Amino acid sequence: MAEILQKDGTWVFDGDALRLTPGRDKGVGLLRKELGELVVPLGALAGISFEQGKRGGRLRLRLRDGADPLLHATGGRLTEPHDPYQLLVESDRFGVAEYLVDEVRHALLLDGVPAGPVDAFLLPGPAVPLSFAAGDGTASFDGEQVRLEWNWKTEDAKAAAGTRVIRVEDVVGVEWQPAVGLENGHLRFTVRHAPTKAPPKYDPNAVELWGFKKDPLMALVAAAVQARLSHPATAAGDAVRAAVPPSGPEPEIPAARAAADDHDALLRRLRELGALHRDGVLTDEEFTLAKQAVLRRL
Repeated sequence: MAEILQKDGTWVFDGDALRLTPGRDKGVGLLRKELGELVVPLGALAGISFEQGKRGGRLRLRLRDGADPLLHATGGRLTEPHDPYQLLVESDRFGVAEYLVDEVRHALLLDGVPAGPVDAFLLPGPAVPLSFAAGDGTASFDGEQVRLEWNWKTEDAKAAAGTRVIRVEDVVGVEWQPAVGLENGHLRFTVRHAPTKAPPKYDPNAVELWGFKKDPLMALVAAAVQARLSHPATAAGDAVRAAVPPSGPEPEIPAARAAADDHDALLRRLRELGALHRDGVLTDEEFTLAKQAVLRRL
């Protein structure tokens, strides 16, 4: 097991998953504190890195595309101190950080975890119910319905319709955008059969955000809803199939052919492990364990 404890938080790797716990330091962002502990399975990781600086360093996790509803809903726009996949490291703990990186990379290699996208969420998203106030409204989600309530700063045209309640089955997309410069941000829900080009200021399905302290908390509502929608890969496949009508029944893949393909993949994996062993990347013990795992599958 590899573990690093810092004011910014604690990361623990047990060989199967990374457990990320935010610290209690005042520099830790509200989103990380509210999100709490995250358990990231090894299969959700695309990589890990450690960047050294003169006064401190930073650990960074890179997740596979489509593994985390929070990253999908925010479009990679979360920054430190709100990004749960970054950890500030003090200079006297550089060696521990490097050891953690080595252990995670080693496990990714031995398990043969690909770095490519996934077709299902591997993290569950934030726990519900959630309710946060920011910008021109309050967004709540109980797992079944989104509730948008307006405050005195809401434009009259949007507030006139009163509280907005959206069933999760009617949501086809959700997006959180932070305020940048003079551009306001938003939490916006795309609702089935209700397309709109109205800016968030006037959109009854959006909360406008002005760059204040609590804006990042709205990203948790976005992630919780996203986790209950169709995975982006599934939605994209459905769109393609709808746009291109099938010309006939899809050909069946014989079981013997599927088994042969799997057999070839395992043989390639054995060759890769042998090359890594010859190059000194894997020790004798590591190579033996990895080879036995592949042979069992054969």
